Amino acid sequence: MNDIVPTNVLAKQGVAAVAGIAGGIGLMILGGLPSLFGIIAGGVVGIIGLGAMGSHDPADKRAGLIALAAGGLTVLSKIGIFSGLASSFLGLATVGLIGMGVWNAFKFYKGLKSRA
Repeated sequence: MNDIVPTNVLAKQGVAAVAGIAGGIGLMILGGLPSLFGIIAGGVVGIIGLGAMGSHDPADKRAGLIALAAGGLTVLSKIGIFSGLASSFLGLATVGLIGMGVWNAFKFYKGLKSRA
């Protein structure tokens, strides 16, 4: 019942926890920026995500897709026509990332506890 969690699994859970929580906080910051700064910051995040999608590593492609979507939602949330729907999706993505980060932090903690 209290199996020892392998080190590589524990490391992935820790990285996923930090990335999820940091990503959620980053989306909160992007969503709270004023219109012009939000459009510029969202565009930069989207371009960085597009660049990461060119990688050969599947994890980098996944992170790039998430960054591209976050940048796109940030830009759309600052444009008048799409602002309501995009802001809703941005809030949902924020809650999802923070929730995923907290869940992975909980699994990481349980894995550390099983090693003691």
